Amino acid sequence: MSSSVFTRLESCLDQPMDSDSVHEVIKFLPSPLPANHYDADTTEPISCALQTLDQLLLWKLSEANPFNVAAVPLAAREPPLASCPRRTLVSHDMMGGYLDDSLFINAVMLSSVLRFVQGTSSETPYAFYHWQYIDIFNYFSHNLVTIPPAVWTNAAHRHGVTVIGTFITEWTDGATACESFLTEEESYRKVADKLVQISHCYGFDGWLINIENTLSELAVKNTPLFLRYLTDQMHERVPGSQVLWYDSVIENGQLKWQNELNQSNRMFFDACDGFFVNYNWTETNLEWMREYSGIQGRQADVYIGVDVFARGEVVGGMFETNKALEVIRKHNFSAAIFAPGWVYETHNDKTEFRKNQDKFWALLSDYLFIHRPVMSLPFISSFCQGFGKAVFRKGQPETQRSWFNLTAQEIQPLYYQKEMEGQGRLESRGCPEDAWNGGSSLLLEGLIPASYTSPVCAKILSIHVPLPAKTLVILIYKPSAGITVSLELKTAHAGMCTHMDNQDDKFHSFCPLHVTVCRFWQLEHFGCALREVNVCIQQKEERQDKSFTCRVGEIMLLDVSSLQDPPELVRGLCIYDVVWLRGTSPDSSSPTLHLNATLRWEYPTKLVRHFRVYWRRLRGPDPRIPPGQLALVGRAYSNVFRVTELVVPQAPGLLELVVEPVIRKGLPVSESHWGRRSLSYTEEVTQ
Repeated sequence: MSSSVFTRLESCLDQPMDSDSVHEVIKFLPSPLPANHYDADTTEPISCALQTLDQLLLWKLSEANPFNVAAVPLAAREPPLASCPRRTLVSHDMMGGYLDDSLFINAVMLSSVLRFVQGTSSETPYAFYHWQYIDIFNYFSHNLVTIPPAVWTNAAHRHGVTVIGTFITEWTDGATACESFLTEEESYRKVADKLVQISHCYGFDGWLINIENTLSELAVKNTPLFLRYLTDQMHERVPGSQVLWYDSVIENGQLKWQNELNQSNRMFFDACDGFFVNYNWTETNLEWMREYSGIQGRQADVYIGVDVFARGEVVGGMFETNKALEVIRKHNFSAAIFAPGWVYETHNDKTEFRKNQDKFWALLSDYLFIHRPVMSLPFISSFCQGFGKAVFRKGQPETQRSWFNLTAQEIQPLYYQKEMEGQGRLESRGCPEDAWNGGSSLLLEGLIPASYTSPVCAKILSIHVPLPAKTLVILIYKPSAGITVSLELKTAHAGMCTHMDNQDDKFHSFCPLHVTVCRFWQLEHFGCALREVNVCIQQKEERQDKSFTCRVGEIMLLDVSSLQDPPELVRGLCIYDVVWLRGTSPDSSSPTLHLNATLRWEYPTKLVRHFRVYWRRLRGPDPRIPPGQLALVGRAYSNVFRVTELVVPQAPGLLELVVEPVIRKGLPVSESHWGRRSLSYTEEVTQ
């Protein structure tokens, strides 16, 4: 393809707002967009790592990737991370240099999927959705500076999970880099300052520091000083941040994994927030550490590493990782689970991914501790896992294609299987075949024994949501025949808190295939908080063993007093970084014109679930053709969106780009409040 570019605007403020239209003369020139932030073929935004120390030291805020900035702030949680006596860290490594050739193609494909920060098409992607079990998520790779892709940070933050990147040095190049920046205070402070700036800019919460090469006497002497300075600066700029050290180098500079925290590596532990113990430990190591004076008062800050691939002499691993967790918790340590993507990488049938992932985390669940993300109203979740076979809207497929975008992941329910007396069973899992919004619903299925006279209650959410005096609750679900479905909400407060059911009505206005139960209640004590949501299922008639399914499409809680609040306007929509590409139509050999452009606007993101971006033709080269209808381009999850490969009429033309906010209250926003901007374009006149 050939390309043309619109002169890059320094900011939206440079674009005149007194006109509704932007004009451009098409010139086919190479795109000036930075190759490390945009795909060379499509101009699609991508995320990438920094490979060298020079790249790190030359990093500038003004040249940061606007699309890789996390759109979701870190949610508060109960209990707070600092109060957790036994934590769980997940270190996500999908390639890591450990894969054999038979897996390398899949790994490269997956890496490509994950680098597209607006999501992409993928039939069977890897995703993580058991956030309630973990406290810290480390995005790991073998690049010098691994910056977590925003899609991962957004999903983790929504669930109150801290996200840390990786700074790693290895082999000869790593040793050279360390001798370069660890020789004096000025140089190690420059490196630390850049790491702090990067974390603050992109909205993640800290670093895993992994020095996997020998250090000179001077370099190892300065390493704790580097760690302490980095940790202090991170705490100052990013509240709640974490800097962890990996068990590798010891106090004399040798690369010598200890598989425990001891006197030879304690100097690094004392200078930061935590210590990631190498994987080849034994229970003897843990017994010794439990009594070690250097750890007293900070046992929660010691993360015992577990390699899910079970490489070397390790405890547990693979589908026996629970054996390692059992030993770690027995001695009251935190755990660091490395490469749980094993459930994806080593199983050839990727369509079984959900099943394998759920099995893996179910085996660990006895040794993991559920935390509650603290949310505010309006609270809404359709249980979308951030990928699916189609994009659903109000129960109907909006886009019929496989997709992946973890930023679209909403608050996740509890996934589990449990056996009940009388051979009864209950399972909760993601269901991509049918959904209300996004890519999946929550499927509850099981068997109610004939002996059961009480409802089977499935605990689906563990959250902390302060409630006002009047709260509207909406549940959207699709039950199988012969069962009744009810909702149980558990609240808590330091004092007495009760509620009264005022009415129980049913609405069928959304979709006749779904039953929407709407229940109001008046809280009688200020300050009640929702802590638990259960879906209760009971047989309707005769007592016999009853198999059932119930697809839960969405749950919503609204402050009744806020329903009359006036809607916000989308303001300041601007178009910049325009690149034109020439292509061909799949239906003919005729050339086509593709628009690629960045849109930015102003709107309070805390109010929205997402934005719907549309376009329409206003005028083309043939004036006899009337203006077109709005056509969906895609969903945006922040106030910036890249339009890519949009086929538009040949020049001269006039088109309109439109942004609709989809607010968390679930109410439609009038078109008068949408953002609109038109773009006219003509071909360059040659002399």
